[in-house]
Amino acid sequence: MSEHENAIAKGISVVRIEARAVADLEKRIDQKFAQAVDLLFRCAGRVIITGVGKSGIIARKIVATMNSTGTPAVFLHPSDAVHGDLGIVRKGDVVVCISKSGDTPELGSLLPMFKRLGVPIIAMTGKLQSLLAKEATVVLDASVHEEACPHDLAPTASTTVTLVLGDALAIALLDRRQFSREDFALYHPGGTLGRRLLLKVDELMVTGNAIPSVTADVPLRDAIMEMTTKRLGCTCVVRKDGMLEGVITDGDLRRLLQKHTDVSKITSGMAMTRKPKTLPAGTLAVVALQEMESYNITQLIVVNGQNRPVGVVHLHELVKTGIGGEDSQ
Repeated sequence: MSEHENAIAKGISVVRIEARAVADLEKRIDQKFAQAVDLLFRCAGRVIITGVGKSGIIARKIVATMNSTGTPAVFLHPSDAVHGDLGIVRKGDVVVCISKSGDTPELGSLLPMFKRLGVPIIAMTGKLQSLLAKEATVVLDASVHEEACPHDLAPTASTTVTLVLGDALAIALLDRRQFSREDFALYHPGGTLGRRLLLKVDELMVTGNAIPSVTADVPLRDAIMEMTTKRLGCTCVVRKDGMLEGVITDGDLRRLLQKHTDVSKITSGMAMTRKPKTLPAGTLAVVALQEMESYNITQLIVVNGQNRPVGVVHLHELVKTGIGGEDSQ
């Protein structure tokens, strides 16, 4: 077997071992798991998650997932805890302790302190007869038959199972809290999803004197000058009372010039498209983008309740926000 073939075989072996470990975990999502979810849901304070080494790394990831899905969580390093950081734990918190062996000395020294504070302990461990399991309020079985490491030393399958178990808790809590896409966006305002669910056309549209606008009776050349000056590729056509009558776009001008060589006697009202596509103020920017894509247009007029233009939003401004791409965190 060549080196490349051997590498491929080893890679496949790791994937299979870890996949089996995760599949076995499914059978252990039981009443104890439901009890853990209930404890976390009813937590009046924060979820404190702790672990040493690779377990600590997994703990940090679970903290990040919980925080982003509506469950306030904090990572506590066991070594720092015994040197003062234990002060972050308060009555009303719930502690999640992660340890493959369940007999990690650093965690063992913290258990009496957690007990003294009266905080419930959820154990995620691979050893159900360990000190951690015996002292815990709820024990979640994160055991594996084998690690992917050929020497059964480096945590591989065990850390994967623990990570999946943490994700399962976070998502079960998300569901229990009825945490919505809009809630998620509030926790991710800088990501694409946040922009898609929070950004409104009001923040991107031009307003006031920057809105291109003419009345229907003015010569078309005045409308062209307005379009050129405001540089949005269109102009609103409004009545004397300010209500929207129509719109003239670059496309309208091109189609008009294909039919008429002399436009000196054409008014804006003759050239406009009546009943143009509009949006009410407060519309999500992503909805505006979808409208433009559906009708193959590059700008939309934003109107108030009296159908008066209050802004114009251009495709370029929407594209620059990145809301048309895949969701990212």
